[in-house]
Amino acid sequence: MSEEFKSGFVTIIGRPNVGKSTLMNHLIGQKIAITSNKPQTTRNRIQTVYTDMERGQIVFVDTPGIHHAKNKLGEYMVKVAKTSMKDVDVILWLVEPDTSVGSGDQEIAKQLSGVDIPVILVINKVDTVPREKILEVINTYKELLEFAEIVPLSALRGQNCDELVDCLFKYLPEGPMFYDEDTVTDQPERQIVAEIIREKSLHALNEEVPHGIAVSIDQMKKRKGKKFYDIDATIICERDSHKGIIIGKQGAMLKKIGTNARFEIERLLDAKVNLKLWVKVKKDWRDSDFLIQNFGYREDESDN
Repeated sequence: MSEEFKSGFVTIIGRPNVGKSTLMNHLIGQKIAITSNKPQTTRNRIQTVYTDMERGQIVFVDTPGIHHAKNKLGEYMVKVAKTSMKDVDVILWLVEPDTSVGSGDQEIAKQLSGVDIPVILVINKVDTVPREKILEVINTYKELLEFAEIVPLSALRGQNCDELVDCLFKYLPEGPMFYDEDTVTDQPERQIVAEIIREKSLHALNEEVPHGIAVSIDQMKKRKGKKFYDIDATIICERDSHKGIIIGKQGAMLKKIGTNARFEIERLLDAKVNLKLWVKVKKDWRDSDFLIQNFGYREDESDN
């Protein structure tokens, strides 16, 4: 470990669906946060750890996208996103390469104008537009806020991500490691497994159902002396009609979700998995404080 070892916390903020989880997964080199092309995929604050034994350790805090809340779960997500702007060393604000700044980004700029923390603007998805458009986007955002740095990149393709890491180390204070060098997340395995099942559901289902689902892990047991797990999980939805869609004709949709989830869970756990899925209806769970907490969305960020 070098004498000038740096360590600190970096929060990633932005509107829903700008690629926050994709960026974090790429930087860590391992999939921790779930991704999908549907907004509001990330519901909890997820901490992941990037360690370079020569330079230092960056603890990334991935947050739910800041959006207009429609229910208690939505309010919780916005609260988590806003509170994670405090008590960090650097803020990464992720935007898309668009010169028209919408109300969501205007609101984020307003929030950031009051913080005394270096803000790095990350323009994601630069592989989708011509180079001259990126310069226009940079000029547009410079008028909104003063940034410590502006980094254009493609999280999906890994383009310019190393430059972003270099920038981050520039602004981190000297300090000790917070986690062991082989730690990549503070998320409990059960929570990651639940999120994988939710991700595969998001990918497989249509627009209406996904926001109204949660996943609870009822049982997760390792067989004695074997690299084999038995996992029972329940997909919770809000309506009887949703239950039918999730199960599908002769159970085809549920089987598809289970097969896709099992494949990724086996990679995560490096073991064989016997996964059993059920579907239950809990009407309006997103407006119930008890049920929101019961499904792992806790204000104190404690383990399930």
